[in-house]
Amino acid sequence: MPTKVSEYMTRKVITTSPETGLREAFFLMRDENIRHLPVVNEDGELVGIVSDRELRRPGWVDESPEIGHEYHLTDEWHISDVMIRDIVHVRTYDTLTKAISTVLDFHVGAAPVLDKTGQLVGMLSAIDLLKAFQDILESQKSAKKKKQLA
Repeated sequence: MPTKVSEYMTRKVITTSPETGLREAFFLMRDENIRHLPVVNEDGELVGIVSDRELRRPGWVDESPEIGHEYHLTDEWHISDVMIRDIVHVRTYDTLTKAISTVLDFHVGAAPVLDKTGQLVGMLSAIDLLKAFQDILESQKSAKKKKQLA
């Protein structure tokens, strides 16, 4: 049976609200050692995601070569100003194969994991997928050794 996302996702999810200041979010991500921060509204609904990349230099800063925008990481700007609203996500019941395809197709480093009710229950990062790959390789190596001993 194929391995499911729920077996490898990170269950501890650090979130923020759209009203959080960018500087505050930056230090939250640094202190928690995370690179992707899901954004939830007051009802707990996933409404966006922000990566350390958006905090360093949001896409709108360079939207036109003729217009120069000065950008400083301050709490005058909010997460809602830079968050990605078109969220690439995976489901707990998705296979790792499907999750890998999603991550590769959309060029994301991590994806929020939603359960069947649409609730945010985890994050699946490239590191999580590498752990799964390592387990698969070790399992194959172990099976090969057992076969050789038989």
